[in-house]
Amino acid sequence: MHLSPMQPGHFNTDARRRIILNGFILTQEGRITHVSSKPPDQIPEGTRILSLPGRIVIPGLINSHAHLAQSLLRGLAEDLPLHSWLCDRIWPLEAAYSGEGDAADGYVAARLTIAEMLLSGTTCFLESMLTHGSGFADVARAVSEMGIRACLGKLVKFVETNPALEIADARDKDLDHMSIPSLLAAHTEFHGTRNDRIHVWAACGTPRGAPLSSFAEVGKACKQHDIGITMHCAEAPRDLPIFREVYGKSPMQFCQEAELAGPKTVLAHMCHLDLDVNLPILKQSQMTVAHNPASNLKLASGIAKVSRILEVGVNVALGTDGAPCNNSYDMLREMHLASILHKGSLMDAGSTGAHEALEMATIRGAKALGLEADIGSLEVGKKADLVVLDVRASWAAPWNPGMFAHGDMDPVSLVVGSCTGRDVTHVMVDG
Repeated sequence: MHLSPMQPGHFNTDARRRIILNGFILTQEGRITHVSSKPPDQIPEGTRILSLPGRIVIPGLINSHAHLAQSLLRGLAEDLPLHSWLCDRIWPLEAAYSGEGDAADGYVAARLTIAEMLLSGTTCFLESMLTHGSGFADVARAVSEMGIRACLGKLVKFVETNPALEIADARDKDLDHMSIPSLLAAHTEFHGTRNDRIHVWAACGTPRGAPLSSFAEVGKACKQHDIGITMHCAEAPRDLPIFREVYGKSPMQFCQEAELAGPKTVLAHMCHLDLDVNLPILKQSQMTVAHNPASNLKLASGIAKVSRILEVGVNVALGTDGAPCNNSYDMLREMHLASILHKGSLMDAGSTGAHEALEMATIRGAKALGLEADIGSLEVGKKADLVVLDVRASWAAPWNPGMFAHGDMDPVSLVVGSCTGRDVTHVMVDG
C-alpha cells in the first residue's frame, strides 16, 4: 500500500483532462483507492509513504506498436527506405535468432527492450509482430520476470503470392510455426497469465500479395476466440498501389472484407490513405490507428494525417516501433515528436499538440488494447500503473504550482515538451 503526497503536483489523464496540484494517491492491493488534492481520511496501518516534492505523476505510458526483438538490431540498418530495410537487413537478422534458455536471442532482446521501456516510463505495450525466431515462450518469460504489462502479437504469416512485388522474407523458413493453430495454442497457454499482465494477440504484416482469404481466416479465428488483432497497414508509399492493384480495394475496404475490422483491431502507421474512402470505415468499425512518427520519418514512409483522423472521432494511439527504425523505445520522446510534427506539416500551430499526444500515450492507448477500464488514467478503481517524473532540473525552470494556477504554465506541455525517459524516477505496475 502506498500513500504519495506530491508537490508541485500530478495530473491525471481522463475524459476531463484533470490536473491536480499537491495531490495524494493511495494504492491498495494493486488498485488506486484515492486520488485527490486532499489526503485520505484514513491511512491504513503499515502504509509505505513516498513524499515526492518537485515531481509530476502521470499514468503509466502505453506503447501501442513495438518490436521487442529489435533492440539487438539498433543501428544496424541505417538510412534505408522501408522495403530495402526490411528485405535486406531486418528480416534476415530476425530470422537468424537462435539459442536456448537465458542465452536465447529473443529472450535477451526482450529483456533489454523491457528494461528500456520501464526505465523510460512505459508500463504496458503491444508487441506488433512476434516472429517464431524470437520464441514466444521466451518473450512471455521475460515479461513475467520484469513485471511489465504486455499484449504479445504473435505473427500469423502467409507466403506472398505476387513475385512481381520482389519482396523476399527470410522468416518464411519458419512459416509452419506462424499459423493460426500456433496462435490459438499460444493464446490458450499464455493469455491472462501473470495476474492478467500477459495478453495474446494476433499480428499480421502489411498485405503485399498474400491472399485476402488467408487474412479472412485470421479475422474469423480472432472473432471466435475474442483475440485482438494488430496489423501493419498503408505504411510506405508503395503500399497503397499494392492494395489497389493486387486486391482492387482500399486498405480499409480490405480490412472490412477480410473480417479484420473491429474495436479490438490496431492498425499501425497508416501514412497512405485515401481519407474520403477510408475514414468512414475506420470510424464505423472503431478500429485504432497506432501512430509512429519517429519510425515513419526515419524510413521516409511519410506522415500519417493524424489531425484529420482525430477530428472525425477515430481513436489514435502512439507507438515507438522498433530500435532500428527509431533508435529508442522512449515514449516521452515520441510524445514530443507527435505534439509538434503535425503543426509543421500542416503549418498550423493549433494542430495536434501536447494534450493530444499525452492522451495517445495513455488513455487512448488503453482503449486501443481494450484495457481502458483498468489502465490509462489515474482514477479510483483503476490498476496502479503510474510514473513519476522529476522536473527540478535546469531544463524545467521555471516551474511551480502557483504558475499553473495562474495560467502561466501547463504541466502537460512541460512533460511532453521537455521530459525524456531520463527524468523518470519511479515506475509502478499493478501497485
